[in-house]
Amino acid sequence: MANSLWDTRAISYSGCAAQLFLVGILFAAEYSLLTVMAYDRYIAICRPLHYGTLMDSRACVKMAAAAWASGFLNALLHTANTFSIPLCQGNTVDQVFCEIPQILKLSCSDAYLREVGLLVVSVFLIFGCFIFIVVSYVQIFTAVLRIPSEQGRHKAFSMCLPHLAVVSLFISTVMIAYLKPPSLSSPALDLVVAVLYSVVPPALNPLIYSMRNKELKDALGKVLSWPFFSSGNIAIALHK
Repeated sequence: MANSLWDTRAISYSGCAAQLFLVGILFAAEYSLLTVMAYDRYIAICRPLHYGTLMDSRACVKMAAAAWASGFLNALLHTANTFSIPLCQGNTVDQVFCEIPQILKLSCSDAYLREVGLLVVSVFLIFGCFIFIVVSYVQIFTAVLRIPSEQGRHKAFSMCLPHLAVVSLFISTVMIAYLKPPSLSSPALDLVVAVLYSVVPPALNPLIYSMRNKELKDALGKVLSWPFFSSGNIAIALHK
């Protein structure tokens, strides 16, 4: 945003490191929270009588803290390791933001292997969370198909499918961004994939988190019905 406003494509070394750290912590926390949401849906559908006990406020605080702590640790390790590697191939990052694969392209041929190893460990952790999500949804769909009421099945599917769609999009685009062979890399493809995994899932978060919640929709309707949002009042405010 700053580059667009000031019509520049330059970023400082410390700014690039800060950007990489923030992207890393938000990426890992997002994925951890999506995993927690799969568990939440599993408890709500497969063990509804125990939901109040298993998903009480204390459990939610612990899971949220674990998600953000894992994101912080992931970002710290990747940022420290990536920027400890000497850059021998110039200083131009061929992306709209500082991204690990693009920075590794600027590193010396032997020095980047440490970060590649750390990325492989992260991929295994991501794959472990993916298996957890898949197992949760297998049990969820098995339970939903046993519901005799068609309305009950529809309600359960409508609660799960948006979350499952975002998880699928998030994982597939991240895997393409970080595991695709160098021969398939191109600036246009890298840009599209980066936008898909960094912009689209967070943009859909309001939908999968809360926009299906009746209380929130009623509150949003009340806010939009305020006189301030009428065209006349907006025109007067702009005129003043």
